[in-house]
Amino acid sequence: MPAPGPARSLLRGGERGAATVDFVLVVVVVVPLFLGILQVGLVLHVRNTLTSAASEGARYGARFDREPSDGAARAREAVSDAVSGRFARDVTARRTTLQGAPAVTVEVRGEVPALGLFGPAWPVRVSGHAVEEVAP
Repeated sequence: MPAPGPARSLLRGGERGAATVDFVLVVVVVVPLFLGILQVGLVLHVRNTLTSAASEGARYGARFDREPSDGAARAREAVSDAVSGRFARDVTARRTTLQGAPAVTVEVRGEVPALGLFGPAWPVRVSGHAVEEVAP
């Protein structure tokens, strides 16, 4: 076992402060990577919530005792309950045909923030479809 001597202490002294530099270099890479992953998660969450609300609104508006406008109102309510009403700026519902069958389509247009919860917005347009029920 070598005894601590002047040569040994010189080697240790040359590395003094290296941990700080390593920490800064790692943080510069890891923090933006983490924030980017968090942002992708936020965008996907809002998009999936809008899609779910549009589908739910279409199913609700396709019931035999409801109108497509009821489906649009249901979609607006679902978005407001899940995330925030500001994400769904325009909700429309209309009667269409789906592979030859009468159907209801609910379209939700909104904006997802591109930088955190604020900042420039990314436009998103999703739609939900449901075959209309017929009266028994």
